[in-house]
Amino acid sequence: MSDAPHRRFVIRDRNWHPKALTPDYKTSVARSPSQALVTIPQSISETTGPDFSHLKMGQHDNDLLLNFNTGALPIGERIIVHGRVVDQFGKPVPHTLVEMWQANAGGRYRHKNDRYLAPLDPNFGGVGRALTDSEGRYHFRTIKPGPYPWRNGPNDWRPAHIHFSISGPAICTKLITQLYFEGDPLIPICPIVKAVNDPEAVKTMIARLDLTANNPMDCLAYRFDIVLRGERQTFFENK
Repeated sequence: MSDAPHRRFVIRDRNWHPKALTPDYKTSVARSPSQALVTIPQSISETTGPDFSHLKMGQHDNDLLLNFNTGALPIGERIIVHGRVVDQFGKPVPHTLVEMWQANAGGRYRHKNDRYLAPLDPNFGGVGRALTDSEGRYHFRTIKPGPYPWRNGPNDWRPAHIHFSISGPAICTKLITQLYFEGDPLIPICPIVKAVNDPEAVKTMIARLDLTANNPMDCLAYRFDIVLRGERQTFFENK
């Protein structure tokens, strides 16, 4: 059998991503491997599927203003987040699942372990999903999340961000990353972001203001294009 279909999966450049052990990002100390990483050849099960093209989506799955509300809209700055998912050669990745989750406008997640003193918003769940179209485009409407303190140092704060999980055409292309917002002064001083040595890698995680896609007199838009695999891959953070 020809191996042509597998050539599309270009190996990741590990120099593009931070080292697993990044002491200033304190949880990486306990989570980093104690031995060298081993590259394992990919099997057919990792390079074929899953196929999300027939996944039935709810009416408001990609609209976080409506998918959890109890009769009122969430509190906060309304925004649109949109972009394209492409492969390492710039070709669109159609009909793939894009999932996202985030804190509310006060910087608090709807999660039992989040004990930040900011209140929960009864009309905001903080999760959404979408399928890319034939050109790899996706679209969400949501609330701009707030920054929040975290127990890394005495005064460390996470920049406003949205978590993304993109499945891609195969298990081996799955990407989990974070979106930051252009111009946020917390980005360059965040210990997680500072674990990235390459400024160009940081740029792949920053959504840009896109006035061509906003809703006039309603909400601003931010564009976040995502590249799966290869040398141009959107950066993913140290786990």
